[in-house]
Amino acid sequence: MRAEILTIGDEILIGQITNTNSVWMAQQLNQIGIKVVHMASVSDDDSAIVRAFDDAMTRADFVFITGGLGPTKDDITKKTFSAYFNAPLQMDERVLEDVSLFFSKRKRPLTELNRNQALVPQGCFVIRNPDGTAPGMWMKKNNTVFISMPGVPYEMKAMMTESILPKIVNENNLPKIYHRTVLTQGIGESTLAEMLETWEDALIHKNIKLAYLPQPGLVRLRLSTFGPDMQVLKNNVDGEIEKLEAQIKKYIFAYENYGEEPPTIEKVVSDLLRERGQSLSVAESCTGGYVSSLFTAIAGASEIFKGGIVPYANITKHTLLGVDKQLFETVGAVSEECVEQLAKNVRLKFNSDYAISISGIAGPGGGTPEKPVGTVWVAVAGKEKVITGKFLFGDNRSRNIVMTANAAINMLRKFMLETV
Repeated sequence: MRAEILTIGDEILIGQITNTNSVWMAQQLNQIGIKVVHMASVSDDDSAIVRAFDDAMTRADFVFITGGLGPTKDDITKKTFSAYFNAPLQMDERVLEDVSLFFSKRKRPLTELNRNQALVPQGCFVIRNPDGTAPGMWMKKNNTVFISMPGVPYEMKAMMTESILPKIVNENNLPKIYHRTVLTQGIGESTLAEMLETWEDALIHKNIKLAYLPQPGLVRLRLSTFGPDMQVLKNNVDGEIEKLEAQIKKYIFAYENYGEEPPTIEKVVSDLLRERGQSLSVAESCTGGYVSSLFTAIAGASEIFKGGIVPYANITKHTLLGVDKQLFETVGAVSEECVEQLAKNVRLKFNSDYAISISGIAGPGGGTPEKPVGTVWVAVAGKEKVITGKFLFGDNRSRNIVMTANAAINMLRKFMLETV
């Protein structure tokens, strides 16, 4: 079955708020076997809403609508819903009880505007709202079910999980949908596509679809399939991932299960350090503390992260971390020699098991023909050895910082696993 998600409200279209409802709903619908085929945001305008309803009816079995159910004049979804289904609004006594109780618990008066929240289109299936005053509405037209909910995320989520999703599952014979995502670092999207062309072409025989999801320094490979038997789907996808691993194992750092929090590369490394009872320190120049912030954003970071230094100026590299002054006049700060000294010395300063050091030209200025913008050197030091790597990124400063961080953290991961 197919679904469309519509969010109603000018506040979304002008960028005043972020539409998180659609992302959450899409995940929940996929997990029960409903494929989302379209998402749209619609203005607070009755003619625009009607056009969106008509369009949605041509491609979806279910249309999920959020927003525009408040008590004020700018909330027009319910009136438009009523007119669209030619169903006049009428008072629902159960909803009126819910609304009255909501205000009495808060010792607030029930105004006429609030009382009107209990008006619903005649003949609709009412979805009671355990966390607010606006009820949800379920109506059907030409074999398409329209479900309207409040835009407040926690109210919408409660309705979906407690009422709507169970009703859909109970009333429909839904297929199973399975997604699994492979997370890679250190290889570009186009290079991956060329390497995997034969493997990707064969996926059609298992009814598996592959999607490339690139972001700075990373590429996620999502395998998706559907059918009546979840175990068969999992076996098919897992079998193909085994074949994938044989080709690109050195680039894979984690796997993502759909609907769960995606693992970040810094979380993977943090967990590895924690499991081993080991620690990390960093010396980062061009990333300006970004790597440190990634690790310290993770709960329990104090167990594995000893500290970091941002020796941005050359003199600071020398005074705080003992980098040889002459080095700046010969090979320069953006060099293998510099990051090697930084990594060794910051590890000793913090008495950590491992250290990462970074020096580069983030841009947009500062590049030379020999060292263009995007040139970065990274070192990872352990107690017995140091490894280094040179990277050539692009000319976008923000992107270079993110790509450098991902590359550096993955270098540490591979160093720890002795796969470098």
